[in-house]
Amino acid sequence: MTIRVGMLLFPKITQLDLTAPFEVLSRLPDVNVSLIWKSREPVFSSTGLGLVPNTTFDEAPQVDVLFVPGGYGLVPLLRDEPVLNFLRRQASSARYVTAVCTGSLLLGAAGLLDGYRATTHWAFHELLERCAAIPVRERVVVDRNRITAGGVTAGMDFGLRLAAEMCGEQTARAIQLGIEYDPEPPFDSGSPERASPELVQIVRQRLEGSRREHAAALAER
Repeated sequence: MTIRVGMLLFPKITQLDLTAPFEVLSRLPDVNVSLIWKSREPVFSSTGLGLVPNTTFDEAPQVDVLFVPGGYGLVPLLRDEPVLNFLRRQASSARYVTAVCTGSLLLGAAGLLDGYRATTHWAFHELLERCAAIPVRERVVVDRNRITAGGVTAGMDFGLRLAAEMCGEQTARAIQLGIEYDPEPPFDSGSPERASPELVQIVRQRLEGSRREHAAALAER
C-alpha cells in the first residue's frame, strides 16, 4: 500500500529542514511525497534556493505522514488560520504527525503537541512550553505518533528514525548506506553542550531576534 507523505512548504523555509528528510523518505518503497503550499507557485528558501510545491492545501490527499519543517518564514504561519486549520485537518487522520527544527512550534501553535514530549532547535527550545508541549533535549523525540527533531541537520536522523518506524530497521539501514550517511564533522561544536560557552553566546545572539519574533507570534495565539 502506498505511503503518502505530506511535507509543508513555505517561503523562507530552511531548505535542509525539508530536503534532508525528503532525501530519506523519498527512498522508501511505494511512497508518494507531496510538497504542499497554498499555491503551486515556486517558493524560495531563506538562502534563495527555489522549491516547487506539487499540490495545494485544497488538492492534497489525506496523508499518512504529516511533516512540518522550520525556517525564518515560519513566524507569520504561527497565526495563519488557513495553515493551522490545514495541519489540524490532516493531523486528525495521519498515522504520524512530525516536524524538524522550529516546525515543532507550528505544530504546537495548531494545538497538536499538547501534552506530548517534543524537541526543536536548541535556541528555541524553551518556546515549546508555550505550545503546551513537554520539552525534551534529544536529537529525535518519539511520543506516540508525534515525532520531532532538533535543528536543521537533525532532519537526516529524523528521516531514518521514521523510515525504521514505518518500514523496519533493515530498510532504514539500507537507505543510510545508499546515501552514505556516515557523518564525520571536522569540529565537535554541533550542540550547545559541546561547543564553548563563547561560541554558544555568539550563535544565541545571532538567533535572538528570530527567537523573539517566534515568541511574540506564539503569545498572540
